[in-house]
Amino acid sequence: MRSIKQPGAPIAERIQWVEASGRTFSFTLQAGVPLLEAAQRGFAAEGFAGGVLNFHRGALGPFGYVMPALSKTGENAAFYSDTYRPAGVTRTKLGSMTLGTRAGAPFFHCHGLWTEADGKASGGHMLPDETIVAEPFEVEAFGIDGAMFTAEPDPETNFRLFGPVAAAGTGARTTSRAFALRLRPNQDFASCLEDFCRAHGIARAKIRGGVGSTIGARFTHGGVTEPFATELAVTAGTIAPGSSGALEAALDVALIDYTGGIAEGRLIRGDNPVLMTMELVLEVLS
Repeated sequence: MRSIKQPGAPIAERIQWVEASGRTFSFTLQAGVPLLEAAQRGFAAEGFAGGVLNFHRGALGPFGYVMPALSKTGENAAFYSDTYRPAGVTRTKLGSMTLGTRAGAPFFHCHGLWTEADGKASGGHMLPDETIVAEPFEVEAFGIDGAMFTAEPDPETNFRLFGPVAAAGTGARTTSRAFALRLRPNQDFASCLEDFCRAHGIARAKIRGGVGSTIGARFTHGGVTEPFATELAVTAGTIAPGSSGALEAALDVALIDYTGGIAEGRLIRGDNPVLMTMELVLEVLS
Protein backbone atom coordinates (compact mmCIF):
# COMPACT_ATOMS: atom_id res chain seq x y z
CA MET A 1 0.00 0.00 0.00
CA ARG A 2 1.18 3.54 -0.72
CA SER A 3 2.79 5.37 2.20
CA ILE A 4 4.44 8.73 2.83
CA LYS A 5 7.20 9.20 5.38
CA GLN A 6 6.14 11.67 8.06
CA PRO A 7 8.64 13.87 9.94
CA GLY A 8 7.90 12.28 13.32
CA ALA A 9 7.71 8.71 14.58
CA PRO A 10 4.35 6.93 14.26
CA ILE A 11 2.20 7.13 17.38
CA ALA A 12 1.20 3.70 18.66
CA GLU A 13 -2.53 4.45 18.82
CA ARG A 14 -3.49 4.63 15.13
CA ILE A 15 -7.11 5.66 15.75
CA GLN A 16 -7.80 8.41 18.25
CA TRP A 17 -11.39 7.96 19.44
CA VAL A 18 -13.91 9.01 22.04
CA GLU A 19 -17.35 7.48 22.54
CA ALA A 20 -20.13 10.06 22.70
CA SER A 21 -23.77 10.57 21.81
CA GLY A 22 -25.28 12.81 19.18
CA ARG A 23 -28.17 13.93 17.04
CA THR A 24 -28.77 15.06 13.48
CA PHE A 25 -30.38 18.40 12.71
CA SER A 26 -30.33 21.03 9.99
CA PHE A 27 -30.06 24.79 10.17
CA THR A 28 -29.51 27.80 7.95
CA LEU A 29 -26.29 29.77 8.00
CA GLN A 30 -26.95 33.50 8.29
CA ALA A 31 -25.74 35.90 5.60
CA GLY A 32 -23.16 38.53 6.50
CA VAL A 33 -21.76 36.44 9.34
CA PRO A 34 -18.33 34.73 9.39
CA LEU A 35 -18.74 31.08 8.49
CA LEU A 36 -17.22 30.00 11.82
CA GLU A 37 -19.66 32.12 13.83
CA ALA A 38 -22.63 31.08 11.69
CA ALA A 39 -21.83 27.40 12.23
CA GLN A 40 -21.23 27.87 15.95
CA ARG A 41 -24.60 29.64 16.33
CA GLY A 42 -26.41 26.76 14.64
CA PHE A 43 -24.89 24.14 16.94
CA ALA A 44 -25.38 26.27 20.05
CA ALA A 45 -29.08 26.72 19.24
CA GLU A 46 -29.44 22.92 19.55
CA GLY A 47 -27.40 22.75 22.76
CA PHE A 48 -24.12 21.51 21.22
CA ALA A 49 -20.63 22.98 21.51
CA GLY A 50 -19.35 21.15 18.44
CA GLY A 51 -19.75 18.37 15.92
CA VAL A 52 -19.68 17.94 12.18
CA LEU A 53 -21.70 19.15 9.22
CA ASN A 54 -22.09 18.75 5.46
CA PHE A 55 -23.46 21.13 2.88
CA HIS A 56 -24.07 21.45 -0.84
CA ARG A 57 -24.92 24.66 -2.63
CA GLY A 58 -23.96 27.77 -0.69
CA ALA A 59 -22.52 31.23 -1.23
CA LEU A 60 -19.37 32.67 0.34
CA GLY A 61 -17.74 36.07 0.02
CA PRO A 62 -15.36 37.45 1.08
CA PHE A 63 -13.68 34.08 0.97
CA GLY A 64 -10.18 32.82 1.74
CA TYR A 65 -8.78 29.35 1.18
CA VAL A 66 -5.63 27.32 0.66
CA MET A 67 -4.94 24.24 -1.43
CA PRO A 68 -2.65 21.32 -0.70
CA ALA A 69 0.94 21.98 -1.75
CA LEU A 70 4.39 20.47 -1.57
CA SER A 71 6.45 21.31 1.49
CA LYS A 72 9.13 23.92 0.80
CA THR A 73 11.08 23.25 4.00
CA GLY A 74 10.81 19.51 4.50
CA GLU A 75 9.38 20.09 7.98
CA ASN A 76 6.12 18.44 6.85
CA ALA A 77 5.37 15.68 4.34
CA ALA A 78 3.15 18.19 2.48
CA PHE A 79 1.95 21.71 3.21
CA TYR A 80 -0.46 24.44 2.13
CA SER A 81 -0.42 26.86 -0.79
CA ASP A 82 -0.43 30.61 -0.41
CA THR A 83 -3.88 32.01 0.41
CA TYR A 84 -6.38 32.52 -2.42
CA ARG A 85 -8.97 35.29 -2.05
CA PRO A 86 -11.28 35.15 -5.10
CA ALA A 87 -13.28 38.28 -5.85
CA GLY A 88 -17.08 38.30 -5.75
CA VAL A 89 -19.27 35.46 -4.53
CA THR A 90 -17.99 31.88 -4.59
CA ARG A 91 -20.65 29.19 -5.06
CA THR A 92 -20.00 25.97 -3.18
CA LYS A 93 -20.74 22.58 -4.70
CA LEU A 94 -20.16 20.60 -1.51
CA GLY A 95 -18.28 20.68 1.72
CA SER A 96 -17.66 18.95 5.02
CA MET A 97 -16.75 20.64 8.31
CA THR A 98 -15.51 19.63 11.74
CA LEU A 99 -16.41 22.23 14.38
CA GLY A 100 -14.30 22.17 17.53
CA THR A 101 -11.83 24.31 19.44
CA ARG A 102 -8.28 25.60 19.10
CA ALA A 103 -6.49 27.41 21.93
CA GLY A 104 -9.76 27.45 23.86
CA ALA A 105 -11.76 29.22 21.15
CA PRO A 106 -14.15 27.87 18.51
CA PHE A 107 -12.43 26.74 15.31
CA PHE A 108 -13.26 24.61 12.29
CA HIS A 109 -11.59 22.38 9.72
CA CYS A 110 -13.52 22.53 6.44
CA HIS A 111 -12.83 21.12 2.96
CA GLY A 112 -14.96 21.51 -0.14
CA LEU A 113 -15.34 22.12 -3.84
CA TRP A 114 -16.68 25.32 -5.38
CA THR A 115 -16.91 27.61 -8.40
CA GLU A 116 -15.50 31.10 -8.13
CA ALA A 117 -17.22 34.18 -9.57
CA ASP A 118 -15.07 34.07 -12.73
CA GLY A 119 -16.15 30.47 -13.40
CA LYS A 120 -13.01 28.78 -12.07
CA ALA A 121 -13.72 25.40 -10.47
CA SER A 122 -11.56 24.88 -7.40
CA GLY A 123 -11.50 23.48 -3.90
CA GLY A 124 -9.45 23.07 -0.78
CA HIS A 125 -9.27 24.16 2.82
CA MET A 126 -11.47 27.11 3.89
CA LEU A 127 -9.96 29.66 6.26
CA PRO A 128 -12.20 30.35 9.29
CA ASP A 129 -11.00 33.93 9.79
CA GLU A 130 -11.40 34.94 6.13
CA THR A 131 -14.71 33.37 5.06
CA ILE A 132 -18.09 35.13 5.26
CA VAL A 133 -21.52 33.69 4.42
CA ALA A 134 -22.73 35.74 1.41
CA GLU A 135 -26.28 34.35 1.19
CA PRO A 136 -28.24 32.11 3.59
CA PHE A 137 -27.86 28.38 2.94
CA GLU A 138 -28.80 25.19 4.73
CA VAL A 139 -26.44 22.63 6.25
CA GLU A 140 -26.95 19.13 7.66
CA ALA A 141 -25.30 18.78 11.06
CA PHE A 142 -24.54 16.12 13.66
CA GLY A 143 -23.90 17.51 17.14
CA ILE A 144 -21.84 15.47 19.58
CA ASP A 145 -22.12 15.44 23.37
CA GLY A 146 -19.36 13.97 25.53
CA ALA A 147 -16.57 14.60 23.02
CA MET A 148 -14.97 17.59 21.34
CA PHE A 149 -12.57 17.91 18.43
CA THR A 150 -9.62 19.93 19.74
CA ALA A 151 -6.58 21.15 17.79
CA GLU A 152 -3.36 19.95 19.39
CA PRO A 153 0.27 19.58 18.25
CA ASP A 154 0.80 16.28 16.46
CA PRO A 155 4.48 15.22 16.59
CA GLU A 156 4.04 12.60 13.88
CA THR A 157 2.97 15.05 11.14
CA ASN A 158 4.39 18.24 12.71
CA PHE A 159 1.00 19.94 12.32
CA ARG A 160 -1.57 21.16 14.83
CA LEU A 161 -4.46 18.79 14.09
CA PHE A 162 -8.00 18.21 15.29
CA GLY A 163 -8.52 15.09 17.35
CA PRO A 164 -11.37 13.99 19.62
CA VAL A 165 -11.02 14.39 23.37
CA ALA A 166 -13.51 13.60 26.13
CA ALA A 167 -15.63 16.60 27.12
CA ALA A 168 -18.20 17.31 29.78
CA GLY A 169 -21.76 16.77 28.62
CA THR A 170 -23.76 19.85 27.70
CA GLY A 171 -27.15 18.31 28.38
CA ALA A 172 -28.11 18.52 24.73
CA ARG A 173 -30.83 16.15 23.56
CA THR A 174 -29.23 13.20 21.78
CA THR A 175 -30.71 10.24 19.93
CA SER A 176 -27.74 8.11 18.81
CA ARG A 177 -24.64 6.43 20.11
CA ALA A 178 -21.63 7.85 18.31
CA PHE A 179 -17.84 7.75 18.13
CA ALA A 180 -15.67 10.77 17.30
CA LEU A 181 -12.61 9.54 15.39
CA ARG A 182 -9.30 10.70 14.01
CA LEU A 183 -7.43 8.26 11.74
CA ARG A 184 -3.65 8.67 11.69
CA PRO A 185 -1.44 8.48 8.56
CA ASN A 186 -0.50 5.54 6.34
CA GLN A 187 -3.43 3.22 7.02
CA ASP A 188 -6.23 2.42 4.61
CA PHE A 189 -9.31 4.56 5.17
CA ALA A 190 -11.93 1.83 4.64
CA SER A 191 -10.05 -0.98 6.39
CA CYS A 192 -9.44 1.23 9.41
CA LEU A 193 -13.16 1.90 9.85
CA GLU A 194 -14.11 -1.73 9.26
CA ASP A 195 -11.60 -2.90 11.89
CA PHE A 196 -12.81 -0.27 14.36
CA CYS A 197 -16.44 -1.30 13.97
CA ARG A 198 -15.59 -4.99 14.40
CA ALA A 199 -13.58 -4.21 17.53
CA HIS A 200 -16.46 -2.23 19.06
CA GLY A 201 -19.30 -4.58 18.11
CA ILE A 202 -20.80 -2.16 15.60
CA ALA A 203 -22.86 -3.89 12.89
CA ARG A 204 -23.93 -0.79 10.97
CA ALA A 205 -22.79 2.81 11.11
CA LYS A 206 -23.14 6.02 9.14
CA ILE A 207 -20.36 8.53 8.65
CA ARG A 208 -21.18 12.07 9.69
CA GLY A 209 -18.84 14.82 8.53
CA GLY A 210 -15.49 13.63 7.21
CA VAL A 211 -12.53 15.97 6.64
CA GLY A 212 -8.99 14.87 5.85
CA SER A 213 -6.54 13.76 3.20
CA THR A 214 -5.51 10.61 1.38
CA ILE A 215 -2.32 9.68 -0.48
CA GLY A 216 -3.78 10.28 -3.92
CA ALA A 217 -6.93 8.24 -4.55
CA ARG A 218 -8.19 5.14 -6.33
CA PHE A 219 -11.89 5.06 -7.23
CA THR A 220 -14.30 2.24 -8.01
CA HIS A 221 -15.24 3.99 -11.29
CA GLY A 222 -11.64 3.53 -12.47
CA GLY A 223 -10.44 7.04 -11.84
CA VAL A 224 -7.02 7.59 -10.30
CA THR A 225 -5.57 10.65 -8.53
CA GLU A 226 -1.79 10.27 -8.71
CA PRO A 227 -0.59 13.48 -6.94
CA PHE A 228 -0.07 12.35 -3.37
CA ALA A 229 -1.29 15.44 -1.46
CA THR A 230 -5.07 15.96 -1.37
CA GLU A 231 -7.72 17.85 0.58
CA LEU A 232 -10.74 15.55 0.92
CA ALA A 233 -14.36 15.82 2.04
CA VAL A 234 -16.51 12.76 2.68
CA THR A 235 -19.84 13.24 0.89
CA ALA A 236 -21.46 9.99 2.12
CA GLY A 237 -20.34 6.92 3.97
CA THR A 238 -21.60 3.74 5.59
CA ILE A 239 -20.13 0.65 7.21
CA ALA A 240 -22.40 -2.38 6.91
CA PRO A 241 -22.27 -6.10 6.10
CA GLY A 242 -21.43 -6.79 2.46
CA SER A 243 -22.54 -9.73 0.32
CA SER A 244 -20.18 -12.05 2.20
CA GLY A 245 -21.52 -10.87 5.55
CA ALA A 246 -18.25 -9.15 6.45
CA LEU A 247 -18.25 -5.44 7.21
CA GLU A 248 -17.57 -3.17 4.24
CA ALA A 249 -17.10 0.59 4.21
CA ALA A 250 -18.67 2.49 1.30
CA LEU A 251 -16.90 5.87 1.17
CA ASP A 252 -17.96 8.56 -1.30
CA VAL A 253 -15.57 11.50 -1.38
CA ALA A 254 -14.63 14.65 -3.25
CA LEU A 255 -11.11 16.03 -3.33
CA ILE A 256 -8.62 18.40 -4.88
CA ASP A 257 -4.93 17.54 -5.25
CA TYR A 258 -1.92 19.86 -5.14
CA THR A 259 -1.91 20.30 -8.93
CA GLY A 260 -5.53 21.52 -8.88
CA GLY A 261 -6.99 18.23 -10.09
CA ILE A 262 -10.54 17.58 -8.84
CA ALA A 263 -12.04 14.12 -8.38
CA GLU A 264 -15.20 12.61 -6.93
CA GLY A 265 -16.41 9.06 -6.44
CA ARG A 266 -16.35 5.97 -4.23
CA LEU A 267 -12.99 4.91 -2.86
CA ILE A 268 -11.71 1.38 -3.50
CA ARG A 269 -11.51 -0.53 -0.22
CA GLY A 270 -7.94 -1.39 0.74
CA ASP A 271 -6.20 1.06 -1.58
CA ASN A 272 -6.61 4.56 -0.12
CA PRO A 273 -4.27 5.32 2.78
CA VAL A 274 -4.61 8.43 4.93
CA LEU A 275 -2.01 11.13 4.25
CA MET A 276 -2.16 13.41 7.32
CA THR A 277 -5.46 12.87 9.09
CA MET A 278 -9.12 11.92 8.73
CA GLU A 279 -11.70 13.32 11.15
CA LEU A 280 -15.23 12.00 11.26
CA VAL A 281 -18.06 10.89 13.49
CA LEU A 282 -19.53 7.39 13.30
CA GLU A 283 -23.23 7.32 14.11
CA VAL A 284 -24.00 3.80 15.33
CA LEU A 285 -27.12 2.39 13.69
CA SER A 286 -26.93 -1.14 15.13
